[in-house]
Amino acid sequence: MSLKFADNTADAIPLHVIAQDALEDWLADQPAPVTSWVQATGFTAALGSALAIPDADGAVSMALVGYGDAARRARGRFHVAGAVPGLPKGTYRLHGLPADQAEVEALGWLLTGYAFDRYKDQKPPEARLIAPEGVDAARLEVIAAGEALTRDLINTPASDMGPVDLEAACADLAQSHGATIEVIRGEDLLKQNFPMIHTVGRASAQAPRLIDLRWGDAGPKLTLVGKGVCFDTGGLNLKPGASMGLMKKDMGGAATVLGLAHMIMALGLEVQLRVLIPAVENSVSSDAFRPGDILTARNGLTVEINNTDAEGRLVLADALALGAEDAPDLMISMATLTGAARVAVGPDLAPYYADDPALVSALETAAAQVADPVWRLPFYAPYEAMIEPGIADLDNAPKGGFAGSITAALFLRRFAGDTRYMHFDIYGWSPDAKPARPRGGVGMGARALLAALPEVLK
Repeated sequence: MSLKFADNTADAIPLHVIAQDALEDWLADQPAPVTSWVQATGFTAALGSALAIPDADGAVSMALVGYGDAARRARGRFHVAGAVPGLPKGTYRLHGLPADQAEVEALGWLLTGYAFDRYKDQKPPEARLIAPEGVDAARLEVIAAGEALTRDLINTPASDMGPVDLEAACADLAQSHGATIEVIRGEDLLKQNFPMIHTVGRASAQAPRLIDLRWGDAGPKLTLVGKGVCFDTGGLNLKPGASMGLMKKDMGGAATVLGLAHMIMALGLEVQLRVLIPAVENSVSSDAFRPGDILTARNGLTVEINNTDAEGRLVLADALALGAEDAPDLMISMATLTGAARVAVGPDLAPYYADDPALVSALETAAAQVADPVWRLPFYAPYEAMIEPGIADLDNAPKGGFAGSITAALFLRRFAGDTRYMHFDIYGWSPDAKPARPRGGVGMGARALLAALPEVLK
């Protein structure tokens, strides 16, 4: 797959981006053969449509991409990317694209080059794009590579992406950027006070572990914490088979923070970056943890287990407690944590929690600019009582099912201490193919965060 722009060349094929209400005027300025061809094919500039126009010898002389109308464009993103599969092989130069959309549309084109081909040959579109004028091509290529890393990690099944493999992926990333990595495994988790990571992962054939990657020695401290549950059976509260089918993506939080970490390091942002990933498999065995167990977390809080299928917040809790000990300027957790978040906002929006108004403003402004939509949900304090069972400090799965994403976020906040904190409850999966996003693993919120970081960390 190619996630890079084509080299500039004088013989690139002109590709005209045309809105529906501009088609008639555009045709009025074209030679008669071009006008006749467009009219004969019935091209209307509908959003995502593509048309190649031949010269007298039958070669492609130019091509058109339909840009629809404003109402249609508002219902999606990466509109030019939607037309790329309909273009012949070749190198293209864009004309007529609104300047404020050039970066997003160029990135979307790059992402059409992604294909998950580990187990089967895949053929992404062969149309290549010269970076539009004024676009930072190198930056977009880095972002596309980070997104591809996230997608590859999520798409890889647990047979090849267990805790051992996730650790290896982190080590490869660290090596490529000159970062350091430390890993605490198995019984050493108990010796070094990570009891909940150990408890959740101890039933698996692959030992649980905490991966700690560090990069940069100047600038604000930024800590990213990603849920690395490489497969989730539900534990003794076993999931039904239909609910287990996508559980290879339960490490989507880890995959997303690793993609974001690649972007940060490759772009050389001036931050002291730390990435914490509790990597486990929630399995069933004779030593699996049980409903009714009470665990003591790294920070001393006790947790009653009312459902072993609410394991992600347990492993994140120990990692967040560790992160808070370092007093970072900002700590962000990302996790495929609750079905409640998906019911609330669907698969496209990245729900997040934050109390800092400046952080919220910067993130939402950035999200709109880079077409990486987010949606704020509340750390609603009156629901704190729902996660306090009485027999222990906290309940990992409050009964009743109300406000499931909010109560999970409140649970996690108990372990972030006084740190400036943000939590993402993402889905990490595109259930249907869309422009620049094939069905499968997908990053959510990372590009918005990358764009917001300079503002929130200054």
